[in-house]
Amino acid sequence: MKGRSRAGSMNAIINHLFAMFIRLGAFGLLILGVFDSSFLFMPIGNDLLLVALTARQHKMLPLFGAMSTAGSVLGCALVDLVTRKGGEEGLEKIVSGRQLNYVRRRVKKSAGWALALAALMPPPFPFTAFIAGASAFQYPRKKLLSVIAATRFVRFLAIGLLAIFFGESILRLANSPAVRTGILALAVICVVSSVVSVVSWIKRGQHAPAAAESSAQ
Repeated sequence: MKGRSRAGSMNAIINHLFAMFIRLGAFGLLILGVFDSSFLFMPIGNDLLLVALTARQHKMLPLFGAMSTAGSVLGCALVDLVTRKGGEEGLEKIVSGRQLNYVRRRVKKSAGWALALAALMPPPFPFTAFIAGASAFQYPRKKLLSVIAATRFVRFLAIGLLAIFFGESILRLANSPAVRTGILALAVICVVSSVVSVVSWIKRGQHAPAAAESSAQ
């Protein structure tokens, strides 16, 4: 019973938050776009909001797409500001293991195409890791943000068009118990992943100066 009540409470919270972003309209897309493209994990949330809004207001798709894109570009700009100064050493504090090696290979081979592909791909593709990688390897900021703006706008327009043609079916599916449970589980994973990511990033940042001092001695 306790498990059901907790799940029900979480479901109510998610419904309340989603309704709040629905009321915010295009501005809600801007906010979620920043979260989705920065260091917080908010996969699918922005896409679902775009579908919900466009399904109700077809003519507003260009504005919705533009606001989603603007939020994504702002989020990427935040990532760029943090990772560009740190270079490759700073990148290791944020991206680790196999993901770092994969991003390094792709970005060094063709940063522009790698960024464009990352911007078009749906979650769980490591979009933020590619932004951080391109910034750490000093890919020009104007080019980076321009590529992201162009490709993200195309992506959001495509999602919006799908919402126009299949929006009602998508929303009915989203309201089904199975999908709601999946979204709830995803939300919990996103929160936990965000906390773990930030804590890990802080710890690596603290260990790095200590390691540098010990090596110097």
